[in-house]
Amino acid sequence: MDQIDIKLLKSIQDGIPLVSEPFKYIAEELGLSENEVITRLTNLTKDGVIRRFGASIGHRVIGITANAMCTWNVPDEKVEMVGAVLAGFPEVTHCYERPRFPDWKYNLFTMIHAYSREECEKIAKEISNATGIKDYSILFSEREFKKTGVRL
Repeated sequence: MDQIDIKLLKSIQDGIPLVSEPFKYIAEELGLSENEVITRLTNLTKDGVIRRFGASIGHRVIGITANAMCTWNVPDEKVEMVGAVLAGFPEVTHCYERPRFPDWKYNLFTMIHAYSREECEKIAKEISNATGIKDYSILFSEREFKKTGVRL
């Protein structure tokens, strides 16, 4: 990495601008060409400096305030099949397999976002019906902590 890469990373660490041509905008701000910005970001990603480049929506800002972590007790031999069904629901944004513990029997975790607790419960029931998994628990978020990535 050189000083230009560092300036580029600092310019995007809080997100890219919401404009029709964000890389052109960034390039103009840094005195680079749009192609150079894209090439440098591509190289930083290939080199593992940038692990993930994606979009996220501030779901609370748009009114999606009910967030539930649903934990599922899925037979180990069915984890792949059930996980694929769980992940296929549009309201599910995360789906993870986790180890069981002596005092915690659940091994699949899904995050469900909805406009109300009742809607989360309804979605969980739909998922339960679709998978045949009746042993689950719903844990609702009480508050959201600030999420930030690595800072330079």
